[in-house]
Amino acid sequence: MSDNESAKIPEKGLPRSEVLETLRNLKGEDANYKDSKLWSLVYYLGDEHTQFLLEAFSLFFSENLLNPIAFKSLKRLEHEIVRMTASLLSGDTNVVGTVTAGGTESCLLPVVAYRERAFAKHLFRTKKPEMIAPESVHVAWEKGAHYFGVKMVHAPLRSDLRVDVEAVKKLINKHTVLIVASAPSYPHGVIDPIAELGKVAQEYDIPLHVDSCLGGFMLPFLEKLGYKIPPFDFRVPGVTSISADVHKYGYGAKGLSVVLYRNMDYLKHQFFVYENWPGGIFISPALLGTRPGGPIAAGWAAMKTLGMDGYCDVAQRTMNTTVALEKGIQSIPELKILSNPEMSVFAYGSKSRKVNIFAVGDQMEEKGWFVDRLQRPEALHAIVTLPHEHIVDEFTNDLKESVEYVRNHPSLAVKGNAALYGMIAKVPLRGMVKKEALKIMEKMYGPDMTMPY
Repeated sequence: MSDNESAKIPEKGLPRSEVLETLRNLKGEDANYKDSKLWSLVYYLGDEHTQFLLEAFSLFFSENLLNPIAFKSLKRLEHEIVRMTASLLSGDTNVVGTVTAGGTESCLLPVVAYRERAFAKHLFRTKKPEMIAPESVHVAWEKGAHYFGVKMVHAPLRSDLRVDVEAVKKLINKHTVLIVASAPSYPHGVIDPIAELGKVAQEYDIPLHVDSCLGGFMLPFLEKLGYKIPPFDFRVPGVTSISADVHKYGYGAKGLSVVLYRNMDYLKHQFFVYENWPGGIFISPALLGTRPGGPIAAGWAAMKTLGMDGYCDVAQRTMNTTVALEKGIQSIPELKILSNPEMSVFAYGSKSRKVNIFAVGDQMEEKGWFVDRLQRPEALHAIVTLPHEHIVDEFTNDLKESVEYVRNHPSLAVKGNAALYGMIAKVPLRGMVKKEALKIMEKMYGPDMTMPY
């Protein structure tokens, strides 16, 4: 069957077995996360845990939290997820929040909430709200600023890749409605100086959101285990909201995240109400209307079945693996770990001009590893999860071979993805990069779905 034919609804329905077989074949083309060679995107605790999540998910497959009156069970599950997460992040009984469809929604919503709060309180004279965030802040915040008409003001990083607090302070003006910090930052795995930022937020009476989508279900357990974790949660005066993803280190099903506010005075500005629709009064607590029940049930189930002891065990083993991987990387003279990350997320780059780190990434992909690239500074990226504990030696050996091969073949720096990523990272006119990226998206989402590889 041609691509055009397969993209049409068949005149006669196909047998279920045939449809499932097609799906299995398509899935076979994807990155195989079960072999632990994937360093992002998937958080996997094994087939037994996955099967358990599937059962919990399927119990609420068709339920919809759009109407909590019709589905009181989902509202109860949401409430308990919010309360468990609030407790984990040192929130008192006044902390409130909602579940969301993922980290991006948990970043978009505070942009809306704090913009609306500023408008409601007439906190500035013109309708030009601004938000201040580190250069390393997750791109979801850039999306939120773009979507909701809030000017993004970037604060530079210190040499340790954490945000410069004094620079943040200097960027504050009468239009500032929000300060954002990361715990940790996605690119580098480091925690911004939240306590210092909290003092600034209090001094200027500006909300401070901590993006802990990546660390919210990891850092508290590491602290409990005795790791030195700088204060980042509701214990810090000045922190007004936090986001944390259950579907990352919470090991729930995708997609489920939580956004928390210190009290209802903040959360209420996230709510949307429209009273004049012919379809009735519409009330929405979050960005989406339909909120599928499956991920909510699976996330709740994961938190309940793992418990504090289970999460601590997973966190300890994950950090043991992280330390072993970092030692393996640092044993290679040409490589270095960027900064000093607090948890199981880190970036590693080249110390030698003779070794192009993007070319190393290309060689690792030749060996079956799925590697993310970073820019400014150029580096490779790793999010370590529990299954990686089985591949430390294999990864280290492959990395050593890749570095040696690149060192002996310097021309690789101007070939393949290394040349592409290297060029993109160095192009001074970033608007050109944006235009080219948009062209790629237009092809991918055009009628012929042309993939860029």
